[in-house]
Amino acid sequence: MPQDALLRLEAVSKCFPGGVVGLDSVDLDIEHGEFLSLLGPSGCGKTTNLRVMAGFETPTTGRVVLAGRDITSLRPFDRPVNTVFQDYALFPHMNVAENVGFGLSLRRVPAAEQKKQVAAALDMVGLGDKIRARVAELSGGQRQRVALARAIVCKPRILLLDEPLSALDAHLREYMQMELKRLQSSLGMTFVMVTHDQTEALSISDRIVVMNKGRIEQIASPAALYDRPATRFVAGFIGTMNLLDARFVGRDGALLRYLSGDLPLELSADANALATDGQMHTIGIRPEDLVANPQAGAATAPAKINSIVFHGRALRMHASTAGGAALVIDAPRQAMQPAFDVGDIVHVSQRPGASCVILAA
Repeated sequence: MPQDALLRLEAVSKCFPGGVVGLDSVDLDIEHGEFLSLLGPSGCGKTTNLRVMAGFETPTTGRVVLAGRDITSLRPFDRPVNTVFQDYALFPHMNVAENVGFGLSLRRVPAAEQKKQVAAALDMVGLGDKIRARVAELSGGQRQRVALARAIVCKPRILLLDEPLSALDAHLREYMQMELKRLQSSLGMTFVMVTHDQTEALSISDRIVVMNKGRIEQIASPAALYDRPATRFVAGFIGTMNLLDARFVGRDGALLRYLSGDLPLELSADANALATDGQMHTIGIRPEDLVANPQAGAATAPAKINSIVFHGRALRMHASTAGGAALVIDAPRQAMQPAFDVGDIVHVSQRPGASCVILAA
């Protein structure tokens, strides 16, 4: 692990009463100035992880180290860390300026300096004109930005975000995702966000921590997670992935060749240098990397279309092979000539140049 990490979790475990394991020996380094997302299904440990960082939960074992200092036993308000909660936790009896300046008043910052810093924070989130507004007068997106301004005005080393956009409608949520990234980039501050929304994590994160059952499955950039998932769980959780049992049938230069039923698949030889003839692996391939052909070919396998789902610019076909393997195939609408119908037999092949991966259990 790098020695200059801003925040480090060292073998952190958290057990709750009744033997429920929230975190299971988690090691994690968070770098200066990055946007890191904790992603996973409900109950995977991502919120517990965030609460340990914030100081709202004390690890059963392990350490939390901030900039080289052990802060495991520090109370939340003694840490240079602020949290934006899912429900924003604004004070309804205070106006916007009073909400944003609350932390500064606790630190006994002089009134004139408070006013200056509050105004600057509100300008940063685009709410300079709402400084005297009441909380009840604000929209959901405006309340979220007030909560952000209140969190950043005290200049924390790390800003923790607990599903901050979950209460917003889809259009506003997408807009606020870009606003969050813009704000983080302009401040140069470290953001750590909990989300269960993979699209949200993929769109704004520098790195993503995928969690499952209290453990970290993989830490990688959005592109690496999508293109090179390390485990079957990550492949199934990030986007849509065909998970196919395939038999190794040989090498062709820099390529490994597999057969999943009658479907030929190939991938880079560096993916598994120890593959031997007849060895079985689980191969992951994205729906956009499979092609449905109207005619049989040398490297195709027949499959029956069970359903076709409209996905805007693409159509998603759910098909099954003669051997019973389920396939998901995405095709651009313009490319579906002639058009396929439910019940048709198509001939499936791997898109030329497309990648697939060998997945660990």
